[in-house]
Amino acid sequence: MKPLRCAIYTRKSTEEGLEQEFNSLDAQRASCEAYVLSQAGEGWTLLPQHYDDGGWSGGNMERPALKSLLKAISEGRIDVVVVYKVDRLTRSLMDFARIVETFDGHGVSFVSVTQAFNTTSSMGRLTLNVLLSFAQFEREVTGERIRDKIAASKARGIWMGGNLPLGYDVNDRKLFIVEEEAELVRHIYSRYIELGSVLPLVRELDASGKRTKRWTSSRGNVRGGYRFSCGAIYHILSNRIYLGEIVHKGKAHKGEHQPIISQELFDAVASSLAGNRVKRVKRNEKATASPLTGKLFDPDNLPMRPTFGHGRGKRIYRYYVSETLLPAGRTAQSHNQKGTRLSASRLESVLGASLLPLMPTGGDAEAVFKAIARIRVKDTQLRVRLELAALLGEDEIDDDVLDRARQIDPAAAIDGHHLIVSIASSAVRRGSELSAPDHLTSDTERRRLLADLIHKSHGQLKKLHASPLYPEDNAHMTAPINEWGEGG
Repeated sequence: MKPLRCAIYTRKSTEEGLEQEFNSLDAQRASCEAYVLSQAGEGWTLLPQHYDDGGWSGGNMERPALKSLLKAISEGRIDVVVVYKVDRLTRSLMDFARIVETFDGHGVSFVSVTQAFNTTSSMGRLTLNVLLSFAQFEREVTGERIRDKIAASKARGIWMGGNLPLGYDVNDRKLFIVEEEAELVRHIYSRYIELGSVLPLVRELDASGKRTKRWTSSRGNVRGGYRFSCGAIYHILSNRIYLGEIVHKGKAHKGEHQPIISQELFDAVASSLAGNRVKRVKRNEKATASPLTGKLFDPDNLPMRPTFGHGRGKRIYRYYVSETLLPAGRTAQSHNQKGTRLSASRLESVLGASLLPLMPTGGDAEAVFKAIARIRVKDTQLRVRLELAALLGEDEIDDDVLDRARQIDPAAAIDGHHLIVSIASSAVRRGSELSAPDHLTSDTERRRLLADLIHKSHGQLKKLHASPLYPEDNAHMTAPINEWGEGG
């Protein structure tokens, strides 16, 4: 009899009670272990690995233990997944369909110890979908109840959590003033009135070593402590919490906490912000359509942001640049000595042309950009991570996609739910210096650029009457040299 390797998955939506010696996760696992033991005669053996998600919602798949479980399944290390109830695995029908598809693709069975069904039959699948429908309904009703509770609490001025604002700390869901930080908030407001602009204020705060609020979340994660950016300053200057108010869906309510600034100062700052607000001109859609936003990273692993400029004839040039090259970027330096700058249209053209063969039949460049999860620019290569599910055609398996990918990059590989390929590219501009003669371009475009450069060069030489293409003009400007060596 073939032994069946069993993995137990447990989940609890909140962290409440997890500190107990025997908590909900332990109870789920004990029931599952007993079920696996009862099936020992069928060849079931329990794997020692624990896949426990304590404090993670079942409404999505962004859970560390679930990701580890799916990775182990893709590596062929699991035959049966055992859960206490179906909703411990997921509460979303869409996510469940994706999970079952993964199970079926690797020949993995799925068992719930409190709900008897068999996923290999149509009736078993129907029963499972009905159970998941009720689980999703329960999750949505619970979500509505929580949202209503938050709205009612904020209407009473109660702080309901989130990122702690500079100037306050929290105790028993009540905000209290931290005087040292409150002084910084007052300084930011009053100094903005004096300077009349956010950018010099950001540079001034950075020069004096001021940083954003540093605090520890309920999960023990340390947040904040960064240099002030323009966005952070704008948020502080428009945050009504400093007036002693709590805002919910655009409506302000009197809060239980004390204000840090006066109404007069807040109104003065709001008036100045409104006067400085630049009316944005409607631009061509190509100026704002930057499909790689949030996915592109430079050699230093810093995010690259979209930006653009205007050329002659109102032509728009788009770029992706390192965060350090933007005004008041992470380094808050104006000389922009370090970073990477890429032509957006050329980069997107290279990626679209190179990766299109990986897409299923009917795929286009837009589908390519949606499939991209992350790109790292390094030396003369683009290291691209793509969502494997987006590349699979009908009745295809992972190996089919991998075969296509290795025609582009022989070293292409599959990493969990992603495909990784490297694309050769020309060098790029680094900071204020050019490390190579061009951006990402094709051979045809290089020849066109070279021809334009030669044409412009001869135009300048003609103006100086020194062009070899117009020798007659050169002769008219050349005077004979006399015996004293003058002329010419």
